[in-house]
Amino acid sequence: MTDDHEKAKANRQDGKIKEKIGDATDNPSLKAKGKLQQAKGDLQEVIGDAKDALKVDISS
Repeated sequence: MTDDHEKAKANRQDGKIKEKIGDATDNPSLKAKGKLQQAKGDLQEVIGDAKDALKVDISS
């Protein structure tokens, strides 16, 4: 697991919190920022997976 995986998890969790707070406070901007942060976490996960795959190929 790379640093990217940890950052991805944190971004997804933070994004979910922002989205729920935005929903509870009827703040569409905060809700959208939360969704965007979750998407950033998803992208970081893919990047981390790619880095892990490259490390396996290089060391083989």
